[in-house]
Amino acid sequence: ECNDPVVFFEPKRCYRGPFYGDPHKVPTWNSHPDGEVPEEYYSIPLGQARLVKEGGACTVIAWGTMVHVAEEGIRQSGIDAELIDLQTLLPWDRDTVVESVRKTGRCVIVHEAPKTSGFGAEMSASIQERCFWHLEAPIERVTGWDTPFPHTTEWDYLPSPGRIAEAIVRTQEA
Repeated sequence: ECNDPVVFFEPKRCYRGPFYGDPHKVPTWNSHPDGEVPEEYYSIPLGQARLVKEGGACTVIAWGTMVHVAEEGIRQSGIDAELIDLQTLLPWDRDTVVESVRKTGRCVIVHEAPKTSGFGAEMSASIQERCFWHLEAPIERVTGWDTPFPHTTEWDYLPSPGRIAEAIVRTQEA
């Protein structure tokens, strides 16, 4: 909302519809409850996360395409996890995340970037500093692998619902 240049990064896999982690079962936006896009002007507030799903057993944090993949991972895990969509990374809604992690005592961070030096590492450190006495299990990160990858293996590189479900289950077993 200013005259400065703005750059948008759009995951191509979202063009056809929300993506749940299976490249062979991609729904279309018109069959998805979040498929409605306002016709009038709208904006997403900076630094304000969106609570996608309430839960009490674990906090799952994601953004972008990974929100849909995390939602499917939660469903596959069968665990009552809370899902937070950060919506913006700088600033990020630290208060909402901290409140949720203090409530659940467990946390899984999901993002597409490599694990090493990814934004999830910064989030993990921040959560650890603010929630140490509330954590019942180590913070889990489900990320891309720490290696370059050819596009032919992109589906193996990106976090899948299965990997997310496994991380959620691990937080319950700790």
